[in-house]
Amino acid sequence: MQIKHIPLTHLSISKVNMRRGRKTPEISDILPSIKKRGVLSPLFVRANGSPDHFEILAGKRRYFASVEAAKECEEDRSLPCIVLGEGDDAEALEISMIENLLRQDPDQVTQWESYTRLVKEGRSVEDIAATFALTELQVKRILALGNLLPRIREAFRAEEVDAATIKHLTLASKAQQKAWLALFEDAEAYAPRGSQLKSWLFGGASIATGVALFDLEAYSGQIIADLFGEEGYFADSDAFWAAQMAEVEACKAAYLEAGWSDVVIVPPIEHFSTWEYEHASKRKGGRVYIQLRHNGEVIVHEGYITRREAQAASKRGVDCADAKPSRPELTAAMTNYVDLHRHAALRQAVAGEPWLALRIMVAHAICGSPLWSVKPADTHSRNENIAASLGASSAARGFAERRRAMLVLLGFESEREAICQDRYGSDVVPILHRLIALDDDTVMQAMAMVMAETLAIGSDCVEYLGDHLSVDMADYWQVDEAFFDLIRDREVMSAILAEVGGEAVVGANAKEKGSVIKGVIADHFTGENDRPRIERWVPRWMAFPPSAYTARGGVATVAAAERARWMIESDEAEQAEIVEPEVPCDETAKAVEPSEAEPLAA
Repeated sequence: MQIKHIPLTHLSISKVNMRRGRKTPEISDILPSIKKRGVLSPLFVRANGSPDHFEILAGKRRYFASVEAAKECEEDRSLPCIVLGEGDDAEALEISMIENLLRQDPDQVTQWESYTRLVKEGRSVEDIAATFALTELQVKRILALGNLLPRIREAFRAEEVDAATIKHLTLASKAQQKAWLALFEDAEAYAPRGSQLKSWLFGGASIATGVALFDLEAYSGQIIADLFGEEGYFADSDAFWAAQMAEVEACKAAYLEAGWSDVVIVPPIEHFSTWEYEHASKRKGGRVYIQLRHNGEVIVHEGYITRREAQAASKRGVDCADAKPSRPELTAAMTNYVDLHRHAALRQAVAGEPWLALRIMVAHAICGSPLWSVKPADTHSRNENIAASLGASSAARGFAERRRAMLVLLGFESEREAICQDRYGSDVVPILHRLIALDDDTVMQAMAMVMAETLAIGSDCVEYLGDHLSVDMADYWQVDEAFFDLIRDREVMSAILAEVGGEAVVGANAKEKGSVIKGVIADHFTGENDRPRIERWVPRWMAFPPSAYTARGGVATVAAAERARWMIESDEAEQAEIVEPEVPCDETAKAVEPSEAEPLAA
């Protein structure tokens, strides 16, 4: 392998270069070094049909930076190049990709474009995986992006859509993708993301193939698999449950045949909490409980009797472990009869005790129940800069302190991640017992913490409450590095610069690159370079109520605020139309004065 210095005029970008494209690449980070020292790391090139002309396989940014440096310095330049043989395009593309991957991780869409070209050149998934030291699954994940609509791929490249949402979109048909994209591009609509998107695609709860007890190959219903090759879901939940329950009944029959005294199937609307039971072997009267969950999961609990049965046996002086199976005193129908009547009586009693109902509600919100499913908002971010920014905010630190104090007050460990943890109501009685011992003010504080923890991120409710409470974001937020990293739209940058520096500053920097404009904006918040320092500035999208910088839309907070405003206006209009019903009036009827009224019969 020989390094050869080739003049810039004898070089051009190869069509197989991984970073090819009409757009000039960003070179501001390497241009100063190349101006001063030139290109130190050689480019990879090959002959291009002419003995004195070569095409660049890897080194596009160094080439463009050298062209710019030659213009500014008014001098001719040559670049160090490693000249390769005239191999096939697939091999040239592999060289380009390997060199670029070592220098800077390309986004997944760029990888998809390159892997797709390799496949067209005859490379298999196994070949690509071996070349780039990846697993076949990782390559398949990248290639799966080809099944998405081009507009969705571009939104993913621009980081307008997160990876979890993209993964779920691979489950969608083209029609579903178009429907979702219409919502995504509508400023007044809400496009579901993450787990909400999965529910949207399946019209409710989704059931993964991993929970099936039956043979998937023999299943006649439709299964939808994500294109990453990781997960599959049942398209028809009724068909799934029919097949699943057949296996559950077979399992129950097998346990009964094996000598267990009873097998109880616990439906999804009920729960099985081990603290309400005690262990007992098959020989000593233990039952089998088969617990079903809404997500299709089946959990088998072998060898349990109720705690009440164990306590009753203990009072009789009988070791519960030696208790023999006996016929239940109540039939299932009688149990249902008793439960419904007792529930009706208790419901009537609770309705007349608001102080107790408040504590029951808070207890259910904290730990859930068969009828409640309350979860804390997921405030984690995979973006390290965003996570660091949120962790440093005064609002996040203040809430964490409040939560630790409340956890201690409620008898939990102070390091518990959240007050609310959906655990199927297994702790509702102990928590309710603690809450009953607290005064109303403390319970109201606990309720406020629970509500704050479970407020949906980006919801219409957030917009309404922020406006209603007159929240000033300047009290909780200030410009940081993560904010500048995430600004990429030039029109928005110019609008922000006009807001903090004025139109004259915008005009003076109209032809500058985005990085320069960001620097000028930053100077107005630090006071550097003789810029007037701006205090308590908040971008329009973050304020309550929010607004946009452009007429293009696509600002989620603005769309949510508009929905909240529309709902309030509609509700007020409906309330205004509600009038008291008119009382029929008989013009011939004569009003009776109180003194003329006949006395009531004794």
